[in-house]
Amino acid sequence: MRADGVGLGRVQVRLKWDPSAYGEPARHLDIVAATYAVGDPYGRPEYVVHTESRSPDGTITMIRHSETGLGLGVVEVMELEFERLSSAYGRVVVGVAIHQTGGPRTFGDLSHSGVLVVEGYRRLLADDFAGVADATAATIAEFTRDATGAWRLRELIRGFDSNPTGFMAEMGSVRG
Repeated sequence: MRADGVGLGRVQVRLKWDPSAYGEPARHLDIVAATYAVGDPYGRPEYVVHTESRSPDGTITMIRHSETGLGLGVVEVMELEFERLSSAYGRVVVGVAIHQTGGPRTFGDLSHSGVLVVEGYRRLLADDFAGVADATAATIAEFTRDATGAWRLRELIRGFDSNPTGFMAEMGSVRG
């Protein structure tokens, strides 16, 4: 909750991973966010945001993207502006998917990978994917709107054995 007691405002999901070893196919991960209607929080997502898209109203956007992991520290960033998100939405699930080009890869195959969720300078969640080492995709966080309309975060580290497209379809269906 923000200092003003209103709930979450502008949140960033930051992803890092080391690049592939010389001669190996590039490691490519994506942050994915699925938005669900107030009346159907575990049904089909109203929309999904990833590298090739953004939310229709611009409240969820990718502000940094990498297809190789090259960079210093954080290599991919998604921003979620909950204070502007329509009241029609009551749940947002955020996850990470590994592209499977060059053969199957899991989080355990990556080095120095991790995700950090922040609001301003405040760290809300951090994870190194060790708990989902055998997975090819994982949910990270669930954001829900409470009865007052304020957005709250719940850690939701769950592994999936899916390609990115399959993961986007199933990531929010799990009740936790």
